[in-house]
Amino acid sequence: MNPAARRPVAVLGAGSWGTALAALLARKGVETVLWGRDAGQLEAMAATGRNARYLPDLELPPSLAYETDLECAVQGCRHLLLVTPSHAFADLLARAAPMLPEDAGVVWASKGFEPGTGRFLHEVAAGILGERRPQAVLTGPSFAREVVQGLPTAVTVHSGDAGFATEIARIFHCPTFRAYTGTDLLGAGLGGAMKNVLAVAVGVSDGMGMGLNARAGLITRGLAEVLRLNAALGGRPETIMGLAGLGDLVLTCTGDLSRNRRLGLALGQGVPLDEAVARIGQVVESVQTAREVMRLARRHQVELPISALVERALSGEITPTEGVRLLLSREQKAEFGDLSG
Repeated sequence: MNPAARRPVAVLGAGSWGTALAALLARKGVETVLWGRDAGQLEAMAATGRNARYLPDLELPPSLAYETDLECAVQGCRHLLLVTPSHAFADLLARAAPMLPEDAGVVWASKGFEPGTGRFLHEVAAGILGERRPQAVLTGPSFAREVVQGLPTAVTVHSGDAGFATEIARIFHCPTFRAYTGTDLLGAGLGGAMKNVLAVAVGVSDGMGMGLNARAGLITRGLAEVLRLNAALGGRPETIMGLAGLGDLVLTCTGDLSRNRRLGLALGQGVPLDEAVARIGQVVESVQTAREVMRLARRHQVELPISALVERALSGEITPTEGVRLLLSREQKAEFGDLSG
């Protein structure tokens, strides 16, 4: 394909977030193609201008293109944007990588770890793509529905290549979608993953009717857990205090559009885990992410009491009520003496 004819962005993943980002770019005038695993879903979206499964009441821009063939979508792009659950990230990237033009950059808006290994997604990407191809993550406090509605949103793009981060941020940046930049892939990945685990804890507390004071306390002490693990892994504290950490944590813990918060709410109200996940009807990242967070914590000997109890509750070892009791019975300690890991 002639490079001059290539679409600037191919988005892989037609869930709510992939659809929202593709729609944002198309409305900006960026030529964008959206690919998904379900060809029938893509064909219906092209015919109706709506994502009936994830965003049924929101109209998508008519300029957004749809492609059911992965190779056709990938080989014609300047930049590839992956928006897939973390458990599917490695497989899809490995399939797409041989089809990529040599100069195409890769961005992902996925959050979490590789199941089983606990590797960060930037480590997975580097292993598949090598170090020479530009890579970045787009993350931060952002619900898909509000992005499609054109409501104000702020995100951040992190890459080991500051110039590539700036290039990607400029593609996305507009008055209703402010894109900042950074160079801390590890901290950005950790913040985006751990907020899902902590949102379950806050949801449980709210579901049990424990009040707004408890909610604020859990968010603040949860932030301390992210800072401790981040320090042990070598991430930058300012990343966790920014959009990729604190911003995403607050949104996910307090916004009822969050799947992980809704899971916690259901558990706090006594709904069994399998039933709670089935009610949500989409992937709930915290179920797998809690295991990987605690695997990292144990490896680096970092104490994460809230995250540890979420892991135990999600594994069925304890009930959410028992988890809250154990958390409240912990000994008194200094607030800031434990942030170094």
